[in-house]
Amino acid sequence: MPEKKDYYESLGLKKGCSDDEIKKAYRSLAKKYHPDLNPGDKDAEAKFKEIGEAYEVLSDPEKKSRYDQFGHAGVDPSYNAGAGGFGGGFGGGFGFEDLGDIFENIFSGFGGSTRTRNPNQAIRGNDIQLNVVVSFLEAAWGCQKEVSFQRLETCRTCSGSGAASGTSPETCSECGGSGHVRVSQRTPLGIIQTTKVCKKCGGKGKVIKTPCSSCNGLGRVRRTLKQTVDIPAGINDGQTFVIRGQGDNGVNGGPSGDMAVTVSVRPHPLFERDGFDVWCDIPVTFAQATLGDEITVPTIDGKVKYNIPEGSQPGTVFRLRNKGIPYVNGKGRGEQYVRINIEVPTGLSSKQKEALREFEKISSDKNYSKRRSFLDKLKSSFKSEDKSDK
Repeated sequence: MPEKKDYYESLGLKKGCSDDEIKKAYRSLAKKYHPDLNPGDKDAEAKFKEIGEAYEVLSDPEKKSRYDQFGHAGVDPSYNAGAGGFGGGFGGGFGFEDLGDIFENIFSGFGGSTRTRNPNQAIRGNDIQLNVVVSFLEAAWGCQKEVSFQRLETCRTCSGSGAASGTSPETCSECGGSGHVRVSQRTPLGIIQTTKVCKKCGGKGKVIKTPCSSCNGLGRVRRTLKQTVDIPAGINDGQTFVIRGQGDNGVNGGPSGDMAVTVSVRPHPLFERDGFDVWCDIPVTFAQATLGDEITVPTIDGKVKYNIPEGSQPGTVFRLRNKGIPYVNGKGRGEQYVRINIEVPTGLSSKQKEALREFEKISSDKNYSKRRSFLDKLKSSFKSEDKSDK
């Protein structure tokens, strides 16, 4: 057989060119050497066939890859058959795809892994992911929520067999029920017998001639279900808990998957959560903070009374023990922290302003420890600067 011309050379290209360059070169040359434009020109006809063959290979990613690696022998098994190449030396029917399959089977026989798993083995069902929105207090104390979801379940019509009612899967006539067929192939190492998955039954050893109308022969159907789930007390925003065995049903007797429920907690108008502790800001009047008073404090258990001491300062924090969030799946609770915010009155009447001025007149520095400390530091600072100047 005469030596073939390099496909890239036929199109006037170099190896490594892009797909667009291949397409552009072919169109240009095909128009130039098209038989309709060159009637009776045998050379143009031969050139047109040559560039057509080159484009047919180089425009196909798989063929182009084999050509780049093995040359013409990678895309034409009969190439150089008379010279003892793979195509002629082993019967003309052997290609590189077969070689890859053969070596895969050879090495898998020595403990290597195969790319296909047994289709009859028990397979665990997939997990289901759900999201549930709850209030702050529902998350703190736990609750029950009804959820709607879809799940793959074993077909009730055929009990998972995939066969129509009154029928059953039949033994595959191609493999005799083994799921594999033995194939003899010529290789560079001689004739090798290999075992391959039966294409007719997909390796199951059974074929379904009359599929179940409910599941179309798949053995499982997707159903929409509703179920009540228990939200555990103390769960936080973004946390996930798992309900075992509530996911998709398994295949071939495999176990069901799980249901993973992620909780989203709506914010509360009064409470903020920090771990298992609860924080709450409470505004009080100037008089309440100055004289002390009994105030009402909201907690996740309800309202409680608390006596704030005389002279409470802005930002003072007091603690209510065991009034926080319950620990998840454990005993005990966090704490509740209450922060005092003193509100400065606005919109005072003339009488109220006069009363405050009178109060200010009869007050002294001893009533304002922070103010007195600041003034002492201020005086000390200026005295030090005066001495340094001298």
